[in-house]
Amino acid sequence: MQRIIPGITAILAALAFGIWALPDLPAEMASHWGLDGEPDGWSSRTTAVFVLPLIGLGVAALLAFLPRVDPRRVNFELHAGTYWLVANASLIVISVIHVGMIGYNLGWPIPLSRIVAIGIGGLFVLIGNVMTRMRPNWFMGIRTPWTLSSEVVWRRTHRVGGYGFVIGGALVVLTGLLHPSWAAWVMISSVGVAALVSIVYSYVVWRGERERAPNGAGQ
Repeated sequence: MQRIIPGITAILAALAFGIWALPDLPAEMASHWGLDGEPDGWSSRTTAVFVLPLIGLGVAALLAFLPRVDPRRVNFELHAGTYWLVANASLIVISVIHVGMIGYNLGWPIPLSRIVAIGIGGLFVLIGNVMTRMRPNWFMGIRTPWTLSSEVVWRRTHRVGGYGFVIGGALVVLTGLLHPSWAAWVMISSVGVAALVSIVYSYVVWRGERERAPNGAGQ
C-alpha cells in the first residue's frame, strides 16, 4: 500500500478541493460529458464532489490488493516499479479530471474535453513505453491465452503492443490539442485497433512457436 501513496495523495487532494469549492458550486452540476465533448449528465453537487474521489480510492485499494492474489505473483517484483508507476499515474489522471470538472462547474474557463484527452492520451503513451518491462501476470498488460502460455509470446506481443499504445496515445493527445470534440472517437478507435492487433499478433506468434517445436509438440 505504501507504494501507491502518491496516487492516493492526489485523490485526497482532489477531494479536498471539491469540498473547499462545495459552497460555491451550483445545486445541480454537469458531471458527465458525451462523445462530442458537451455535458449530457447532471448530478447534485454533493454527489459530484464525492463520487469520483471515492471511486478513485476504491481503485487504489484494488490496485494494492491485486498483486497479493495474482497466480503469477512470483513475477511481481520483476516489474513492481512499472506496476506502481502505472497505478499512480492512473490515479493522478482521475484526480486531474475531477479537479477539472469542479473548476468547470465553478465557471472557470476550463477546456475539460481537452484536459481529459491529454490526460488519458498521455497515460496511454506512458503505458506503451513501459510495456516491455511488464512480466507475465493476470492483471496488467496484454493478457491473452497465448501471452500467458509463453514468455516469448508475452515479450514479443508487448513490444508490438507498446508501439500501438504510444501511437494511439499520441494521436489522442494531438486530437485533444487541435480538435477536442473528436478526441473520444480517436481514443476508442486507437485503443481498439491497438488491442485487436496485439491479440491477433499474440496468436500468430504463439502458433509459430508451436509449429517450430520439435515434432509439432502440443499441437
